[in-house]
Amino acid sequence: MKHPITLLLSTFAFAAGAAVSVAAPASENWDNNCAKCHGPDGKGQTKVGKKLKLKDYSDAVVQAKMTDEEMTKAITDGVFEKEIEKMKSFKADLSADEIKDLVAYVRKLKA
Repeated sequence: MKHPITLLLSTFAFAAGAAVSVAAPASENWDNNCAKCHGPDGKGQTKVGKKLKLKDYSDAVVQAKMTDEEMTKAITDGVFEKEIEKMKSFKADLSADEIKDLVAYVRKLKA
């Protein structure tokens, strides 16, 4: 009789843990997925950022030229130039809410 109860409690604990899992904060997602190329401040002044000539996301003019939809698409689907991948797709790594939060995070980089 003890084993079915143990199994039931283990199953419940696993299900509760899965339900409690939360999305990573946008700052953590930025640090883990974006800062290597775009830099911690979004200026793109990293080795990779300079090579790819990335935009300075702290520049208000650059920010004004980007829509949230364009940023969402770039994060979700990746960025390609002449069929060459410049930025990978994050749709398998980030939820829709995490991507939305990341777009809002980029907006806050504006000086």
